[in-house]
Amino acid sequence: MFCSQIMSANIQYNCGEDCHIRSSSIFKHLTNEDLDKLNFDKKSESYKRGTVLYHEGSRINGCYCIQKGIIKVYKTGVDGKEQIIRFAKHGDLIGFRSVLSKELACTTAKVLEDAFVCHIPAQTFIELIKNNGTFSLELLQLACRELGEANAYITDIAQKTVRERLAEILIHLKNEFGLDDHKILQISLTREELANIVGTATESVIRLLSEFKHDKLIDLNGRKIAVLNEAALIRIANLYE
Repeated sequence: MFCSQIMSANIQYNCGEDCHIRSSSIFKHLTNEDLDKLNFDKKSESYKRGTVLYHEGSRINGCYCIQKGIIKVYKTGVDGKEQIIRFAKHGDLIGFRSVLSKELACTTAKVLEDAFVCHIPAQTFIELIKNNGTFSLELLQLACRELGEANAYITDIAQKTVRERLAEILIHLKNEFGLDDHKILQISLTREELANIVGTATESVIRLLSEFKHDKLIDLNGRKIAVLNEAALIRIANLYE
């Protein structure tokens, strides 16, 4: 995946013992030899909000491991409207499926919150897969989980109302990013971005958020959304835990 807007000089980061995501990512399965190879080949850089890491349709030359920040991964429709696929955060890996398939990028990745990211060259990544069976299995499981999430999203789009989908997205964002002491979601999104996740018009999201606020399910303060009644949102979304 291509870095089209590099905002700072290279900053080398140790993915070995000092790596703060190693214990919670698939890279925890790498041997010391694997890590030495990874540290030698990778590039680590800081990116500002709005930077595009790679564009849909670009040829992939590696994958990205997120050390810090949030990356928005989305597809663009024929009308230019974004459809947000996911938000990648601390410990997540993006771009690896295009590396494995040797296909052009099927999505665009854009920095939503200032990020620190490691770029792993395609050849290095392939060598890790060939040489480390446990790493390969973990990567396969990751790909299967992402496929399962994509299948669930397609089902939601086809069978759930916009109101149900918005409630589900709010619960998903709460589970992924958490709440602060005031129950505010720890991710800041525009109304348009919320609409692009739900798969509807911005006006519909604005109206439904107002309804949720009126019903005391959430509270709103600009981009900040406080989740006041999680149980009710779960019922609206028809989620069963």
